[in-house]
Amino acid sequence: MNTMKNRTYIPIALLAMTLAFTGCGNNAPKGAAESTTAISVEVGTAAGPTDHNFVTASGKIEAISSANISTRMMGYVDKIHVDMGDKVRSGQLLLSINNTDVSAKLAQVNAGIMEAQAAFDRAQKDFDRYTALFKENSASPKELDDITAQYEMAQARLNAAKEMKNEVNAQLSYANIRAPFSGVVTNRFIKAGDMAHPGMPLLEVEAPGKYQVMAMVPESEILGIKNNTEVQVLIKALNHVAKGTVTEVSTSAKNTGGQYMVKVVLEETEANILSGMYATVQFPVERKAAANAIMIPLEAVVENGQLSGVYTVSQSNTALLRWLRLGRTFGDAVEVLSGLSANEPYIVKADGKLYNGAKVVTE
Repeated sequence: MNTMKNRTYIPIALLAMTLAFTGCGNNAPKGAAESTTAISVEVGTAAGPTDHNFVTASGKIEAISSANISTRMMGYVDKIHVDMGDKVRSGQLLLSINNTDVSAKLAQVNAGIMEAQAAFDRAQKDFDRYTALFKENSASPKELDDITAQYEMAQARLNAAKEMKNEVNAQLSYANIRAPFSGVVTNRFIKAGDMAHPGMPLLEVEAPGKYQVMAMVPESEILGIKNNTEVQVLIKALNHVAKGTVTEVSTSAKNTGGQYMVKVVLEETEANILSGMYATVQFPVERKAAANAIMIPLEAVVENGQLSGVYTVSQSNTALLRWLRLGRTFGDAVEVLSGLSANEPYIVKADGKLYNGAKVVTE
């Protein structure tokens, strides 16, 4: 029995050992191939800036004609007559607020106007009659004065009633919200049944076609930016460069943390520009980067979320990712504040996908 057991287990053990050696043999060449494959790269050296003739600032595109529609009265929203994306014309009804109280007040005002009009008509007839009698010496001056006073008071009450109606009509206009200009509904901040409050944004309407960029410029660069300066605007989402003109330059950064607001109006273009897109404005000014600044090309920067870095070459000729703290952008170069020393080599381009530890060979 022992002999039979040995004859059964020995072949199984040999088979397991054979499979193990076979698996090891298949993995070894693959790993060896990966370890010997090197990625061809182009290496540059961090250095100070050259003559860069413009600086950049980021901003957001918005329509020149844009309005947040609100109301001066409080009430429940009865109906919203438009949806997001709808085209509207100037004066078109957009939203209705419950105006039961105002309608009741309007009915009272109309009744008051009718009463005041009737009293004025009687007073006018009396005034005309007594004026004729006075001319014929059939009425005394005192009687004419009394009738004249009654006539003037009746006229004043009628005018006051009419002015009150104008006030109620103005309140009704706040209940029936209309488009201030022709455009497109870009946002809805409320729905039917909600309570609207005075000054509360209800809808947003924009007139597409003409856009502007509101860019924030640091105090170190603002003195070189003037009105009517022609600039280039890079729209990242469209990979498109548009032309623009500086129309306003803020003279105070009191509420913007040292950043000055600059308004740039874009020229008309066939690009499908939309409000809210981010843009980079290039201002042609004489100010340059600091003499000791370290500059690298933007194409060498590796981004991962909010982190920015660059690949360097280690002593063993492998790629090593170095995280950086970047500063201002000058054309196609960016300033390195920390993470890379002057004259230190880094990888500008690679023929393959780089990663930490990848073997590289310089061109």
